[in-house]
Amino acid sequence: MRLGYSFWGFLGPGITDTPDGGRSHRRTLIDGLTAAGHDIVFLQEDRDLTEAGHDLRDRYSWEAGLPGIDVLFLEWRWPVPGRSTTPCGTPGHTCDLHRQNELVARYTVGQQVRTIVWDKDLQLPVSSPLRSLPNVAVCEAALAPNPGAVSLLFPVADDDLDQADPAALAAMPRPLPLVYIGNQYDRDEAFGAFFAQAAVRHGHRVAGKWNRTADWPHVNFTGRCAFPEVRDLYESALTTVLLLPDRYARAGQMTQRLFEAVLAGCLPLTPATLPFASAFTPPVLHDSTGAEMADRIVGLQGIAGTPRHAGLIADCLGMLGIFRLSRQVTTVNRILRRLTDGFSACPDPGSPAAR
Repeated sequence: MRLGYSFWGFLGPGITDTPDGGRSHRRTLIDGLTAAGHDIVFLQEDRDLTEAGHDLRDRYSWEAGLPGIDVLFLEWRWPVPGRSTTPCGTPGHTCDLHRQNELVARYTVGQQVRTIVWDKDLQLPVSSPLRSLPNVAVCEAALAPNPGAVSLLFPVADDDLDQADPAALAAMPRPLPLVYIGNQYDRDEAFGAFFAQAAVRHGHRVAGKWNRTADWPHVNFTGRCAFPEVRDLYESALTTVLLLPDRYARAGQMTQRLFEAVLAGCLPLTPATLPFASAFTPPVLHDSTGAEMADRIVGLQGIAGTPRHAGLIADCLGMLGIFRLSRQVTTVNRILRRLTDGFSACPDPGSPAAR
């Protein structure tokens, strides 16, 4: 099928000063869908070219108009006051929302084109009329999506999982005991309770956009790092801490930070209070307090580079199986078949996505 894919972000490294976690998995999904036989055209601005100077037009196609497509695939955008809600041409304006509205009006509503809405940030209101349209399937990157939505997780390439070497990852020098890579958005409470407490006792670094830091004067905030630096930073660190906004935690939505860290051999310490903690990481890495995390790091320092360390990394890699690209492509193809056949896009009651 020909998929018109709408996303606001990058396929390549992009630029440093932008919040686009999709860089870790978007191209993986696109390439997987292409390998599965789909033809894909991108319907938003080519930001790789216009902002990052990265020309990918020899491999991918962008279209500023309204081309013929079989399916509209939206990485859902929502109103951001002062940015996507301002008039076109206003300083700081981004036209992603205007373009999305145009695509929905033309394809989803006007032509009743089959549409997949991937609500990657859980921002689509439960009351949205889109959820009830027969030609629309809503997907969420969560283990417990909203009623009627399908679980479509952020994908990890099968080869990356199959080729990861726990022993080699454990043998790497890891001079930094603790790291966090990511932005502040709605993470203050968990950060203060877990990471900041562990950071009192251990060398650490926080890379990301954190504007309100007065409560943690002892924490080493170093600002955003470029996307290509993420892997190197995780490879230098023994542990990280999984921090989620409440809406993600309740839905069982894990960000790309989990597999970015694990594939680099950085162990993901996990607040035991996360509702779906056992689905993402081994229980031995779960802690109820920041003090426990600090103790855990001491213990991990004692086994660093040993077979026990490699075994923990292997356990974490094994639990990433739920993110496999092959599983996510199968989910997309299943949705497309249901939409094509006129069936509901909701998951079967007995399917993994419905549980």
